[in-house]
Amino acid sequence: MDSFRPSVRLLLTVCLVGVVFATTCPAPLQAQIPDTSDAPADPASAPPALQAGPMVGYGTHRTAAVWVQTTAPAPVHLRYWSVTPTDSVTARAGVIPDPDTSTTTPMITGRDGIGLIHLTDLEPGHTYRYQVFVDGSKVERPYPLEFQSQALWQWRTDPPAFDVAVGSCAYVNQGIYDRPGQPYGGEYEIFESIAAANPDVMLWTGDNTYLREVDWADPATMNDRYAHTRKLPELQALLGRTHHYATWDDHDYGPNNSDRSYPLKGAALDLFQRYWANPTYGLPDVPGVFGSFTWNDVEFFLMDNRYHRSPTTAPRDEDKTQWGQAQVQWLIDGLTSSTATFKVVVNGGQFLNPSTEHETLARFPADRERLLSAIGERGIEGVVLLSGDRHFSEMARMTTENADVDVNLDYPLYEITVSPLTAGSYDGSGEKNPFRMDGTLVTGERNYGILSFSGPRRNRTLKVTVYDVNGEQIWSRSIRARDLTVEE
Repeated sequence: MDSFRPSVRLLLTVCLVGVVFATTCPAPLQAQIPDTSDAPADPASAPPALQAGPMVGYGTHRTAAVWVQTTAPAPVHLRYWSVTPTDSVTARAGVIPDPDTSTTTPMITGRDGIGLIHLTDLEPGHTYRYQVFVDGSKVERPYPLEFQSQALWQWRTDPPAFDVAVGSCAYVNQGIYDRPGQPYGGEYEIFESIAAANPDVMLWTGDNTYLREVDWADPATMNDRYAHTRKLPELQALLGRTHHYATWDDHDYGPNNSDRSYPLKGAALDLFQRYWANPTYGLPDVPGVFGSFTWNDVEFFLMDNRYHRSPTTAPRDEDKTQWGQAQVQWLIDGLTSSTATFKVVVNGGQFLNPSTEHETLARFPADRERLLSAIGERGIEGVVLLSGDRHFSEMARMTTENADVDVNLDYPLYEITVSPLTAGSYDGSGEKNPFRMDGTLVTGERNYGILSFSGPRRNRTLKVTVYDVNGEQIWSRSIRARDLTVEE
Protein backbone atom coordinates (compact mmCIF):
# COMPACT_ATOMS: atom_id res chain seq x y z
CA MET A 1 0.00 0.00 0.00
CA ASP A 2 1.26 3.48 -0.83
CA SER A 3 2.05 5.68 2.16
CA PHE A 4 1.78 9.40 2.73
CA ARG A 5 4.85 11.56 2.94
CA PRO A 6 6.66 11.62 6.32
CA SER A 7 5.81 15.28 6.91
CA VAL A 8 2.16 14.31 6.85
CA ARG A 9 2.53 11.02 8.71
CA LEU A 10 3.87 12.65 11.88
CA LEU A 11 1.13 15.20 12.39
CA LEU A 12 -0.78 13.54 15.23
CA THR A 13 -0.23 10.63 17.58
CA VAL A 14 -3.34 9.42 19.35
CA CYS A 15 -4.63 6.56 21.46
CA LEU A 16 -8.12 5.44 22.39
CA VAL A 17 -9.44 5.29 25.96
CA GLY A 18 -12.85 5.06 27.54
CA VAL A 19 -13.74 5.96 31.14
CA VAL A 20 -17.14 6.23 32.80
CA PHE A 21 -17.60 8.53 35.78
CA ALA A 22 -20.52 10.24 37.50
CA THR A 23 -21.26 13.85 36.73
CA THR A 24 -24.20 16.05 35.93
CA CYS A 25 -25.65 16.02 32.43
CA PRO A 26 -24.21 18.90 30.35
CA ALA A 27 -26.58 21.56 29.09
CA PRO A 28 -27.76 21.53 25.45
CA LEU A 29 -25.33 23.01 22.96
CA GLN A 30 -25.83 26.65 21.92
CA ALA A 31 -23.13 28.26 19.80
CA GLN A 32 -21.83 29.19 16.36
CA ILE A 33 -19.97 27.16 13.73
CA PRO A 34 -16.25 27.99 13.86
CA ASP A 35 -14.55 29.52 10.86
CA THR A 36 -14.03 26.94 8.11
CA SER A 37 -12.44 29.16 5.48
CA ASP A 38 -9.63 27.91 3.27
CA ALA A 39 -7.07 30.24 4.86
CA PRO A 40 -4.62 28.15 6.93
CA ALA A 41 -4.17 29.07 10.55
CA ASP A 42 -0.79 30.27 11.78
CA PRO A 43 0.32 27.33 13.94
CA ALA A 44 2.44 29.64 16.05
CA SER A 45 -0.51 31.78 17.15
CA ALA A 46 -3.78 29.91 16.57
CA PRO A 47 -4.84 27.28 19.10
CA PRO A 48 -5.89 23.90 17.71
CA ALA A 49 -9.50 23.82 16.57
CA LEU A 50 -11.91 21.40 14.97
CA GLN A 51 -11.52 21.72 11.20
CA ALA A 52 -14.24 19.27 10.13
CA GLY A 53 -16.83 17.16 11.89
CA PRO A 54 -17.48 15.64 14.23
CA MET A 55 -18.89 12.91 11.99
CA VAL A 56 -20.75 9.92 13.38
CA GLY A 57 -19.59 6.68 11.78
CA TYR A 58 -20.71 3.09 12.25
CA GLY A 59 -23.05 2.09 15.06
CA THR A 60 -24.02 -1.25 16.59
CA HIS A 61 -26.00 -2.34 19.66
CA ARG A 62 -23.23 -1.35 22.06
CA THR A 63 -20.58 0.49 20.02
CA ALA A 64 -20.20 3.52 17.76
CA ALA A 65 -17.44 5.63 16.23
CA VAL A 66 -17.01 9.39 15.97
CA TRP A 67 -14.55 10.92 13.47
CA VAL A 68 -12.86 14.31 13.92
CA GLN A 69 -10.28 16.41 12.10
CA THR A 70 -8.39 19.20 13.84
CA THR A 71 -6.43 22.13 12.40
CA ALA A 72 -3.26 21.13 14.27
CA PRO A 73 -2.03 18.23 16.42
CA ALA A 74 -4.18 18.18 19.55
CA PRO A 75 -5.72 15.84 22.10
CA VAL A 76 -9.44 15.29 21.52
CA HIS A 77 -12.06 13.73 23.75
CA LEU A 78 -15.84 13.36 23.91
CA ARG A 79 -18.32 13.63 26.73
CA TYR A 80 -21.52 11.73 25.94
CA TRP A 81 -24.69 10.82 27.77
CA SER A 82 -27.97 9.06 27.07
CA VAL A 83 -31.07 11.22 26.57
CA THR A 84 -33.47 8.40 25.65
CA PRO A 85 -34.92 6.22 26.95
CA THR A 86 -33.55 7.70 30.20
CA ASP A 87 -30.95 10.24 31.19
CA SER A 88 -27.66 8.82 32.40
CA VAL A 89 -24.37 9.77 33.90
CA THR A 90 -21.78 11.14 31.52
CA ALA A 91 -19.14 8.95 29.94
CA ARG A 92 -15.90 10.04 28.38
CA ALA A 93 -13.76 8.66 25.57
CA GLY A 94 -10.92 10.24 23.68
CA VAL A 95 -7.84 10.14 21.58
CA ILE A 96 -5.40 10.92 24.40
CA PRO A 97 -4.51 8.98 27.58
CA ASP A 98 -6.90 10.14 30.28
CA PRO A 99 -4.86 11.66 33.13
CA ASP A 100 -7.31 10.26 35.69
CA THR A 101 -6.77 6.63 34.77
CA SER A 102 -4.06 4.23 33.74
CA THR A 103 -6.45 2.32 31.45
CA THR A 104 -5.37 2.86 27.85
CA THR A 105 -5.25 0.94 24.63
CA PRO A 106 -2.14 0.62 22.41
CA MET A 107 -1.03 3.74 20.62
CA ILE A 108 -2.09 4.39 17.04
CA THR A 109 -0.84 6.99 14.60
CA GLY A 110 -3.11 9.74 13.31
CA ARG A 111 -2.32 12.00 10.35
CA ASP A 112 -3.60 15.39 9.24
CA GLY A 113 -5.32 15.92 12.58
CA ILE A 114 -7.65 12.98 11.94
CA GLY A 115 -8.80 10.89 14.87
CA LEU A 116 -11.43 8.16 15.25
CA ILE A 117 -12.96 7.72 18.69
CA HIS A 118 -14.43 4.26 19.32
CA LEU A 119 -17.19 4.10 21.94
CA THR A 120 -17.58 0.62 23.39
CA ASP A 121 -19.71 1.03 26.52
CA LEU A 122 -23.14 1.87 25.07
CA GLU A 123 -26.47 0.30 25.95
CA PRO A 124 -28.82 -0.88 23.16
CA GLY A 125 -31.65 1.31 21.98
CA HIS A 126 -30.38 4.61 23.39
CA THR A 127 -29.96 8.04 21.83
CA TYR A 128 -26.85 9.82 23.05
CA ARG A 129 -25.89 13.47 23.05
CA TYR A 130 -22.21 14.35 22.98
CA GLN A 131 -19.75 17.23 23.15
CA VAL A 132 -16.30 17.50 21.59
CA PHE A 133 -13.27 18.90 23.40
CA VAL A 134 -10.09 19.87 21.53
CA ASP A 135 -7.06 20.39 23.75
CA GLY A 136 -9.41 20.65 26.72
CA SER A 137 -11.69 23.32 25.19
CA LYS A 138 -15.28 22.51 24.30
CA VAL A 139 -16.20 22.94 20.65
CA GLU A 140 -19.54 24.67 20.31
CA ARG A 141 -22.01 23.75 17.59
CA PRO A 142 -25.42 25.39 16.88
CA TYR A 143 -27.09 22.02 16.21
CA PRO A 144 -27.51 18.80 18.19
CA LEU A 145 -24.62 16.37 18.27
CA GLU A 146 -26.15 12.91 18.57
CA PHE A 147 -25.58 9.24 17.86
CA GLN A 148 -27.56 6.14 18.66
CA SER A 149 -27.08 2.51 19.59
CA GLN A 150 -29.19 0.01 17.70
CA ALA A 151 -32.15 -1.49 19.53
CA LEU A 152 -31.92 -5.08 20.73
CA TRP A 153 -35.21 -6.06 19.10
CA GLN A 154 -34.20 -9.61 18.14
CA TRP A 155 -36.31 -12.27 19.96
CA ARG A 156 -38.28 -9.46 21.61
CA THR A 157 -40.28 -7.17 19.30
CA ASP A 158 -40.85 -6.24 15.68
CA PRO A 159 -37.87 -4.56 14.01
CA PRO A 160 -37.87 -0.79 14.54
CA ALA A 161 -38.73 1.56 11.69
CA PHE A 162 -35.78 3.56 10.39
CA ASP A 163 -34.71 5.86 7.56
CA VAL A 164 -31.60 5.79 5.39
CA ALA A 165 -30.66 8.84 3.31
CA VAL A 166 -28.84 8.02 0.07
CA GLY A 167 -26.95 10.08 -2.47
CA SER A 168 -23.88 10.27 -4.69
CA CYS A 169 -21.82 12.76 -6.66
CA ALA A 170 -20.93 15.53 -4.20
CA TYR A 171 -18.83 18.22 -5.88
CA VAL A 172 -17.59 21.20 -3.85
CA ASN A 173 -16.24 24.08 -5.91
CA GLN A 174 -12.67 25.32 -5.45
CA GLY A 175 -12.26 27.94 -8.14
CA ILE A 176 -8.49 28.13 -8.19
CA TYR A 177 -8.25 24.46 -9.26
CA ASP A 178 -11.58 23.87 -11.00
CA ARG A 179 -12.09 23.92 -14.75
CA PRO A 180 -12.81 27.37 -16.21
CA GLY A 181 -16.39 28.38 -16.83
CA GLN A 182 -19.57 27.78 -14.91
CA PRO A 183 -18.94 26.10 -11.54
CA TYR A 184 -19.75 22.40 -11.59
CA GLY A 185 -20.94 22.19 -8.00
CA GLY A 186 -23.70 24.04 -6.19
CA GLU A 187 -26.84 24.05 -4.05
CA TYR A 188 -24.98 22.81 -1.00
CA GLU A 189 -28.11 23.45 1.04
CA ILE A 190 -29.19 19.97 -0.01
CA PHE A 191 -27.17 18.71 2.97
CA GLU A 192 -29.19 20.93 5.28
CA SER A 193 -32.39 19.48 3.80
CA ILE A 194 -31.13 15.95 4.46
CA ALA A 195 -30.17 16.88 8.01
CA ALA A 196 -33.65 18.37 8.57
CA ALA A 197 -35.17 15.02 7.55
CA ASN A 198 -33.25 13.49 10.49
CA PRO A 199 -32.41 10.08 8.95
CA ASP A 200 -30.85 7.39 11.11
CA VAL A 201 -28.19 6.62 8.50
CA MET A 202 -26.62 8.44 5.55
CA LEU A 203 -25.33 6.11 2.84
CA TRP A 204 -22.85 7.66 0.40
CA THR A 205 -22.82 5.63 -2.81
CA GLY A 206 -19.73 7.01 -4.55
CA ASP A 207 -18.09 10.15 -5.96
CA ASN A 208 -18.36 11.54 -2.45
CA THR A 209 -15.66 14.02 -3.35
CA TYR A 210 -14.09 14.82 -6.72
CA LEU A 211 -10.38 14.41 -7.32
CA ARG A 212 -9.17 16.53 -10.25
CA GLU A 213 -6.02 16.67 -12.38
CA VAL A 214 -4.39 18.83 -9.73
CA ASP A 215 -5.21 16.28 -7.02
CA TRP A 216 -4.86 12.68 -8.15
CA ALA A 217 -1.13 12.63 -8.97
CA ASP A 218 0.07 12.75 -5.34
CA PRO A 219 -1.32 11.44 -2.03
CA ALA A 220 -0.81 14.81 -0.32
CA THR A 221 -2.97 16.70 -2.81
CA MET A 222 -5.56 13.91 -2.78
CA ASN A 223 -5.76 14.43 0.96
CA ASP A 224 -6.12 18.20 0.52
CA ARG A 225 -9.14 17.65 -1.73
CA TYR A 226 -10.79 15.25 0.73
CA ALA A 227 -10.24 17.74 3.56
CA HIS A 228 -11.65 20.63 1.50
CA THR A 229 -14.86 18.72 0.81
CA ARG A 230 -15.27 17.44 4.36
CA LYS A 231 -15.21 20.89 5.98
CA LEU A 232 -18.06 22.32 3.86
CA PRO A 233 -20.15 24.37 6.35
CA GLU A 234 -23.53 23.18 5.01
CA LEU A 235 -22.47 19.58 5.60
CA GLN A 236 -21.53 19.78 9.27
CA ALA A 237 -24.96 19.37 10.91
CA LEU A 238 -25.61 16.21 8.88
CA LEU A 239 -22.20 14.81 9.84
CA GLY A 240 -22.74 15.46 13.52
CA ARG A 241 -26.00 13.62 14.17
CA THR A 242 -26.41 10.89 11.52
CA HIS A 243 -24.50 7.61 11.19
CA HIS A 244 -22.48 7.62 7.95
CA TYR A 245 -21.36 4.71 5.75
CA ALA A 246 -19.76 4.99 2.31
CA THR A 247 -18.36 3.28 -0.73
CA TRP A 248 -16.54 4.95 -3.59
CA ASP A 249 -16.61 5.37 -7.36
CA ASP A 250 -14.00 6.71 -9.76
CA HIS A 251 -13.81 10.35 -8.64
CA ASP A 252 -13.05 9.69 -4.98
CA TYR A 253 -10.67 6.90 -6.03
CA GLY A 254 -8.62 8.56 -8.76
CA PRO A 255 -9.00 9.83 -12.34
CA ASN A 256 -12.22 9.58 -14.33
CA ASN A 257 -13.10 5.96 -15.16
CA SER A 258 -10.02 4.75 -13.28
CA ASP A 259 -9.35 1.06 -12.66
CA ARG A 260 -6.93 -1.35 -10.95
CA SER A 261 -4.00 0.07 -12.96
CA TYR A 262 -4.14 3.40 -11.09
CA PRO A 263 -0.65 3.56 -9.51
CA LEU A 264 -1.83 5.35 -6.35
CA LYS A 265 -4.71 3.01 -5.57
CA GLY A 266 -3.04 1.96 -2.31
CA ALA A 267 -2.84 5.58 -1.19
CA ALA A 268 -6.45 6.11 -2.31
CA LEU A 269 -7.59 3.17 -0.16
CA ASP A 270 -5.63 4.47 2.83
CA LEU A 271 -7.18 7.91 2.36
CA PHE A 272 -10.73 6.55 2.13
CA GLN A 273 -10.24 4.52 5.30
CA ARG A 274 -9.06 7.61 7.17
CA TYR A 275 -11.97 9.83 6.12
CA TRP A 276 -14.78 7.29 6.50
CA ALA A 277 -15.67 5.25 9.57
CA ASN A 278 -17.08 2.04 8.13
CA PRO A 279 -16.88 -0.98 10.46
CA THR A 280 -14.71 -3.03 8.05
CA TYR A 281 -12.78 -2.74 4.79
CA GLY A 282 -12.17 -5.67 2.46
CA LEU A 283 -10.98 -9.10 3.60
CA PRO A 284 -7.69 -10.07 5.28
CA ASP A 285 -6.23 -11.14 1.93
CA VAL A 286 -8.34 -8.97 -0.41
CA PRO A 287 -7.93 -5.18 -0.08
CA GLY A 288 -10.70 -2.75 -0.94
CA VAL A 289 -13.46 -0.61 0.54
CA PHE A 290 -16.09 -3.36 0.28
CA GLY A 291 -17.84 -4.62 3.40
CA SER A 292 -21.24 -5.10 4.97
CA PHE A 293 -23.19 -3.78 7.93
CA THR A 294 -26.59 -4.45 9.45
CA TRP A 295 -29.10 -1.87 10.65
CA ASN A 296 -32.05 -3.51 12.41
CA ASP A 297 -33.40 -6.16 9.99
CA VAL A 298 -31.62 -4.87 6.86
CA GLU A 299 -28.13 -5.83 5.71
CA PHE A 300 -26.20 -3.53 3.39
CA PHE A 301 -23.42 -4.87 1.14
CA LEU A 302 -21.04 -2.11 0.04
CA MET A 303 -19.21 -3.01 -3.17
CA ASP A 304 -15.81 -1.75 -4.36
CA ASN A 305 -16.05 -1.22 -8.13
CA ARG A 306 -12.57 0.29 -8.62
CA TYR A 307 -9.69 -1.38 -6.77
CA HIS A 308 -9.92 -4.70 -8.69
CA ARG A 309 -11.58 -3.34 -11.84
CA SER A 310 -10.36 -4.31 -15.32
CA PRO A 311 -9.76 -1.44 -17.76
CA THR A 312 -12.93 -0.29 -19.49
CA THR A 313 -11.55 -1.11 -22.94
CA ALA A 314 -10.26 -4.59 -21.99
CA PRO A 315 -11.78 -7.48 -24.00
CA ARG A 316 -15.30 -8.21 -22.81
CA ASP A 317 -14.61 -11.83 -21.91
CA GLU A 318 -14.84 -14.04 -18.80
CA ASP A 319 -11.74 -12.44 -17.29
CA LYS A 320 -13.05 -8.88 -17.47
CA THR A 321 -14.27 -7.90 -14.01
CA GLN A 322 -15.54 -4.90 -12.15
CA TRP A 323 -15.27 -6.38 -8.66
CA GLY A 324 -12.70 -9.19 -8.89
CA GLN A 325 -13.50 -12.85 -8.42
CA ALA A 326 -12.90 -12.87 -4.67
CA GLN A 327 -15.26 -9.96 -4.07
CA VAL A 328 -17.98 -11.47 -6.24
CA GLN A 329 -17.74 -14.71 -4.27
CA TRP A 330 -17.81 -12.74 -0.99
CA LEU A 331 -21.00 -10.99 -2.10
CA ILE A 332 -22.77 -14.15 -3.26
CA ASP A 333 -21.84 -16.01 -0.09
CA GLY A 334 -22.90 -13.07 2.07
CA LEU A 335 -26.27 -12.80 0.35
CA THR A 336 -26.76 -16.54 0.65
CA SER A 337 -26.08 -16.67 4.39
CA SER A 338 -27.83 -13.41 5.31
CA THR A 339 -31.11 -13.68 7.24
CA ALA A 340 -31.97 -9.99 6.74
CA THR A 341 -35.45 -9.06 5.53
CA PHE A 342 -33.94 -6.78 2.87
CA LYS A 343 -30.46 -7.30 1.47
CA VAL A 344 -29.35 -4.02 -0.13
CA VAL A 345 -26.39 -4.28 -2.50
CA VAL A 346 -24.69 -0.90 -2.99
CA ASN A 347 -22.44 -0.07 -5.94
CA GLY A 348 -20.96 3.09 -7.42
CA GLY A 349 -22.33 2.26 -10.90
CA GLN A 350 -25.60 0.82 -12.14
CA PHE A 351 -26.31 -2.94 -12.07
CA LEU A 352 -29.28 -3.53 -14.36
CA ASN A 353 -29.03 -0.91 -17.10
CA PRO A 354 -27.95 -2.89 -20.21
CA SER A 355 -26.33 0.12 -21.86
CA THR A 356 -22.57 -0.21 -22.33
CA GLU A 357 -22.13 3.41 -23.36
CA HIS A 358 -21.61 4.52 -19.76
CA GLU A 359 -20.07 3.14 -16.56
CA THR A 360 -22.55 0.30 -15.98
CA LEU A 361 -22.07 -3.30 -14.87
CA ALA A 362 -23.12 -4.34 -18.39
CA ARG A 363 -19.57 -3.52 -19.46
CA PHE A 364 -18.53 -6.46 -17.27
CA PRO A 365 -20.99 -9.15 -18.37
CA ALA A 366 -19.35 -12.01 -16.44
CA ASP A 367 -19.82 -10.24 -13.09
CA ARG A 368 -23.35 -9.16 -13.96
CA GLU A 369 -24.53 -12.58 -15.10
CA ARG A 370 -22.82 -14.33 -12.19
CA LEU A 371 -24.64 -12.14 -9.64
CA LEU A 372 -28.05 -12.32 -11.32
CA SER A 373 -27.78 -16.06 -11.82
CA ALA A 374 -26.77 -16.66 -8.21
CA ILE A 375 -29.79 -14.74 -6.90
CA GLY A 376 -32.08 -17.04 -8.90
CA GLU A 377 -30.20 -20.32 -8.53
CA ARG A 378 -29.66 -19.98 -4.79
CA GLY A 379 -33.16 -18.69 -4.08
CA ILE A 380 -31.81 -15.59 -2.31
CA GLU A 381 -34.74 -13.52 -1.06
CA GLY A 382 -35.09 -9.80 -0.39
CA VAL A 383 -32.38 -8.43 -2.70
CA VAL A 384 -32.59 -4.72 -3.62
CA LEU A 385 -29.91 -2.91 -5.65
CA LEU A 386 -28.74 0.65 -4.92
CA SER A 387 -26.43 2.76 -7.11
CA GLY A 388 -25.28 6.28 -7.93
CA ASP A 389 -22.86 7.77 -10.51
CA ARG A 390 -25.22 8.68 -13.34
CA HIS A 391 -26.11 12.30 -12.43
CA PHE A 392 -29.78 11.46 -12.75
CA SER A 393 -32.08 9.30 -10.62
CA GLU A 394 -34.40 6.49 -11.58
CA MET A 395 -35.84 3.19 -10.38
CA ALA A 396 -35.56 0.01 -12.45
CA ARG A 397 -37.39 -3.34 -12.33
CA MET A 398 -36.10 -6.55 -13.90
CA THR A 399 -38.03 -9.84 -14.11
CA THR A 400 -37.31 -13.19 -15.73
CA GLU A 401 -39.63 -12.17 -18.58
CA ASN A 402 -37.96 -8.85 -19.45
CA ALA A 403 -34.34 -9.70 -18.52
CA ASP A 404 -31.70 -9.22 -21.22
CA VAL A 405 -29.72 -12.23 -19.95
CA ASP A 406 -30.71 -15.84 -19.35
CA VAL A 407 -31.67 -15.80 -15.66
CA ASN A 408 -34.50 -17.30 -13.66
CA LEU A 409 -35.62 -14.76 -11.05
CA ASP A 410 -38.27 -15.76 -8.53
CA TYR A 411 -39.33 -12.17 -7.93
CA PRO A 412 -38.80 -8.71 -9.49
CA LEU A 413 -35.34 -7.30 -8.93
CA TYR A 414 -35.41 -3.56 -8.17
CA GLU A 415 -32.60 -1.05 -8.56
CA ILE A 416 -32.65 2.45 -7.08
CA THR A 417 -30.26 4.99 -8.62
CA VAL A 418 -29.89 8.35 -6.86
CA SER A 419 -27.64 11.12 -8.23
CA PRO A 420 -26.38 13.87 -8.06
CA LEU A 421 -26.13 15.60 -4.67
CA THR A 422 -24.16 18.76 -5.55
CA ALA A 423 -22.40 17.90 -8.83
CA GLY A 424 -23.86 18.89 -12.19
CA SER A 425 -26.86 16.96 -13.49
CA TYR A 426 -27.06 14.96 -16.72
CA ASP A 427 -30.02 14.67 -19.07
CA GLY A 428 -30.86 10.99 -18.89
CA SER A 429 -34.11 11.27 -20.81
CA GLY A 430 -32.46 10.17 -24.05
CA GLU A 431 -31.12 6.98 -22.49
CA LYS A 432 -33.62 4.19 -23.06
CA ASN A 433 -33.16 1.95 -20.06
CA PRO A 434 -35.74 -0.81 -20.73
CA PHE A 435 -36.04 -1.55 -17.00
CA ARG A 436 -36.83 2.03 -15.94
CA MET A 437 -40.11 2.36 -14.06
CA ASP A 438 -42.45 5.02 -15.42
CA GLY A 439 -42.45 8.30 -13.55
CA THR A 440 -39.18 7.75 -11.70
CA LEU A 441 -36.65 9.55 -13.91
CA VAL A 442 -35.29 12.69 -12.23
CA THR A 443 -33.09 14.65 -14.59
CA GLY A 444 -31.81 18.20 -14.74
CA GLU A 445 -31.81 18.78 -10.97
CA ARG A 446 -29.92 17.74 -7.86
CA ASN A 447 -31.67 15.34 -5.53
CA TYR A 448 -31.37 12.78 -2.74
CA GLY A 449 -33.31 9.74 -1.60
CA ILE A 450 -34.73 8.38 1.63
CA LEU A 451 -35.19 4.63 2.11
CA SER A 452 -37.81 4.11 4.85
CA PHE A 453 -38.07 0.62 6.34
CA SER A 454 -41.15 -0.05 8.46
CA GLY A 455 -43.90 -2.51 9.38
CA PRO A 456 -44.21 -5.65 11.50
CA ARG A 457 -41.64 -8.43 11.25
CA ARG A 458 -43.57 -10.51 8.70
CA ASN A 459 -44.82 -7.60 6.63
CA ARG A 460 -41.94 -5.16 6.23
CA THR A 461 -42.02 -2.46 3.57
CA LEU A 462 -39.32 -0.38 1.92
CA LYS A 463 -40.60 3.01 0.83
CA VAL A 464 -38.31 4.83 -1.63
CA THR A 465 -38.75 8.60 -1.87
CA VAL A 466 -36.68 11.03 -3.93
CA TYR A 467 -36.53 14.69 -2.89
CA ASP A 468 -35.26 17.89 -4.48
CA VAL A 469 -32.67 20.24 -2.99
CA ASN A 470 -35.27 21.90 -0.76
CA GLY A 471 -36.65 18.64 0.61
CA GLU A 472 -39.77 18.60 -1.56
CA GLN A 473 -40.92 15.16 -2.69
CA ILE A 474 -40.46 14.33 -6.39
CA TRP A 475 -41.71 10.73 -6.42
CA SER A 476 -42.23 7.76 -4.12
CA ARG A 477 -42.58 4.00 -4.61
CA SER A 478 -42.96 1.10 -2.16
CA ILE A 479 -41.54 -2.44 -2.19
CA ARG A 480 -43.02 -5.09 0.08
CA ALA A 481 -40.68 -7.71 1.51
CA ARG A 482 -43.30 -10.40 0.87
CA ASP A 483 -43.01 -9.62 -2.86
CA LEU A 484 -39.29 -10.43 -2.81
CA THR A 485 -39.64 -14.02 -1.69
CA VAL A 486 -39.23 -17.42 -3.30
CA GLU A 487 -42.42 -19.45 -3.66
CA GLU A 488 -42.27 -22.92 -2.13
